[in-house]
Amino acid sequence: MTQAPTPTADTVRRLVRSLFDEGTGGTAGPDVRPVREGHEYTWWVGTRHVLRLAPDRDASVRRRRELRLRDLVRPHVGVAVPTSVAHGDWAPGLAYTLDTRVPGGTADAHDVSAVGEADLAGLLGGLRAVPVRQAETLGVPRTAPRSLEALRRMAVHAAERLSAADEFDATRLRQLTPPGAAQLAAQSATAVLTHHGLTGEHVVVSADGRVRGVLDWTEAAVGDPAEDIAGLAVAVGSPAAVRAATLAGYGARPCLRGLWLARCDTVIRLTDHVEGRARGSLTLLRSRLRRTWEPILLERVTEFKDGEGEPGGQGARQAP
Repeated sequence: MTQAPTPTADTVRRLVRSLFDEGTGGTAGPDVRPVREGHEYTWWVGTRHVLRLAPDRDASVRRRRELRLRDLVRPHVGVAVPTSVAHGDWAPGLAYTLDTRVPGGTADAHDVSAVGEADLAGLLGGLRAVPVRQAETLGVPRTAPRSLEALRRMAVHAAERLSAADEFDATRLRQLTPPGAAQLAAQSATAVLTHHGLTGEHVVVSADGRVRGVLDWTEAAVGDPAEDIAGLAVAVGSPAAVRAATLAGYGARPCLRGLWLARCDTVIRLTDHVEGRARGSLTLLRSRLRRTWEPILLERVTEFKDGEGEPGGQGARQAP
C-alpha cells in the first residue's frame, strides 16, 4: 500500500493558489496556517475559509459524503453548517474541501447560555427529523448501540487506576449498577441520524453563549441518539446537555443513557492518557471529565420499572 503524502505549507499554498488564482491578480494569495499544531490536515485560509484534507482513501469517502450530508441536514438543524466553496482531490484519490469559516469559538472555550441550550435542542430535534432513508441513501452507515454494561465494567477498572493516581474518586461509578445499566440499554426502533462527533471543538459557540454552528460531519451515523447527548455532555456539561435533550423531546432514558456513556468514556480516556496510551491535552481531558460528572436533578428523581418503554411517554415514573 502506498504511503499517503503528508501535506506541507507549500502543498497547501499551491492548492490554495490554484483555487484563488482568478481573484489574486498573480499575488501570493491568502495566508495559510495549520488550525492547530499537529493537525497538518486542517488549515486556515485567510480569515474566512478553512481547508480540510483527507489523510487516506477511507477519510476521502467520508469527506465526499459529508458534502452531500450537510446539504441534507442544513434545513433541519437550526445552526450553521459549513458550506463548501471548492472541493476535489489534493493528491491522487485524496479529497479536500474548502469551507466557509463559521465565526465563533469552541465549546471548550465558551460556556453555553440558556439560549444556546435552545440552539442545541434545535440541533438534536432537527437531526431526529432528518429522514433516515435519505441519509442512508447518501451512504451514511448504520451503527449498533454500544453496551452500557460492557462500557461500565471497563470504566470501573479504569477508575480504580485513576483513583490510585489521585485523579478520580472511583466510588462515584458505583452510582451506575449492573441493573441500572441494563435498564438504560438502547431501546429498539429509536435509531436516528446522529452527528456522532459532538466534541467541544466541533460545537461553535460565540462569546454570548449562543451555538453558532456544528463542524465536521464525517463521522455521522444512523444509530443511538444517546451518543449525541453523550457528546454534548462532554462538550458543554451534563446539565446543559440534558436540558437541551429534554427541550428536544427526549425522555429520561436516552438522557440518562447519554449521561452515563459520557461519564464512562471520559474516565476511560483520561486513564489512557495518564497511562501513556493516548496523546492530547491532560488539562482538557480533566475538564471534560469534570463536565460530565456535574450533577443533574434528573438522575436523582427518575426511576424505571422493568419492561417499561421510552420515557416521555408512559415509560418513566418520576419521584415527587
